Amino acid sequence: MTIAPIGRYEINFRDEGEGFPVVMIHGLAGDLSAWTPQVAALRDRFRVISFDNRGAGGSSQLDEPVSTTDLARDTIALMAHLGIDNAHIVGRSMGGAIAQIVALERPDLVRSLVLCASFAKIDPLGHRVLTNMRQVLEWRGDWGDHARHSIQNFVGSEFFNRERDQIARIEALIGGETRLPACYIRQNHACLEHDTLPRLGEIACPTLIMGGGQDPICSPTATRWMSEGIVGSRTVMFDGCSHFFLMEEPQKFMHELVVWLDQGFTH
Repeated sequence: MTIAPIGRYEINFRDEGEGFPVVMIHGLAGDLSAWTPQVAALRDRFRVISFDNRGAGGSSQLDEPVSTTDLARDTIALMAHLGIDNAHIVGRSMGGAIAQIVALERPDLVRSLVLCASFAKIDPLGHRVLTNMRQVLEWRGDWGDHARHSIQNFVGSEFFNRERDQIARIEALIGGETRLPACYIRQNHACLEHDTLPRLGEIACPTLIMGGGQDPICSPTATRWMSEGIVGSRTVMFDGCSHFFLMEEPQKFMHELVVWLDQGFTH
């Protein structure tokens, strides 16, 4: 692990490749390993930074209140630690919410935004699904039970029925989580409280939004709110896919991401 001291926290990160920086922010579940295929595909042409948010993976895990603004400021501080003054910011789910705050607080740092299965505000459906998943973990205190009650929210119906081996692997990965349940619970609340909808019009950088047509967590409604709020943004939908469309249609996702990053958006 490579550790950066960020305030009173230790942030575990990976810094791979050379070229223009791409900073990748993972979501509520998991850690920097969620970006492994994308890092492998990009590091030949870009400097790719992936890291564990506080409360996940190899970063500091503390049972304390946290907000998406706190996590965004960790990201900003990590970029300063690494000497990055401008980058493409790619955020997945909660990571996209964090990325929006980075763009709002420090627009000078952001060359472009890529928001994957994300939200500016969780809609009522997503609020119910996230609450249910959190409550299972609170009631049972067991990651395996949490995984069994959550897996159907992450992939589309056809993928769930067809890719049984892969579903088993995803469920085992979620069920084998080692992070403190309290950290997930705190960050689940942070997602429910996140609301950048009134400020989306302030985001002026080029923005790519991608969403799953069957995603109940960051639903097409939540995706549409971002598309309508960020002027000039481009939206790509993955029909038939859910929250893990990066895994369900990896070739399409990588094509869209690489084409977007290759534009450069130089000023």
